[in-house]
Amino acid sequence: MNKVDFETLADFRYHLRRFLRFSERVTRANGVTPLQYQLMLQIKGFPGRDWASVAELAERLQAQHHGVVQLVTRCEAAGWVQRGASRDDQRRIEVRLTADGERCLEHLARLHRDELRSVRHGFTVPGLADRSS
Repeated sequence: MNKVDFETLADFRYHLRRFLRFSERVTRANGVTPLQYQLMLQIKGFPGRDWASVAELAERLQAQHHGVVQLVTRCEAAGWVQRGASRDDQRRIEVRLTADGERCLEHLARLHRDELRSVRHGFTVPGLADRSS
């Protein structure tokens, strides 16, 4: 790797961290933790359906299953999600957004989208040498 590779990676990490700090501030200012926002976003953004299983959410959040169960419990208490056994497989728990969760997520997602649009150039990695050494 050369100096430009390191500068490019450092710049990308800088922009990523700036975005994450923005996300932490804006979610907390709206009474939501960053993980609660991520959970709701992963439910709404799950490919092909309007719910996700706890196991799928654990994978998408890169978190332990039991931690996601606790996160779902906190979001359920806040009125943002509901969970229930699947009609197809009673062993699988499906987590869905409530109407309040949809409204909360819509507001936060718009703020995040607008922030991403303002820093979008920082999330590309142009000039990064494509070599294995």
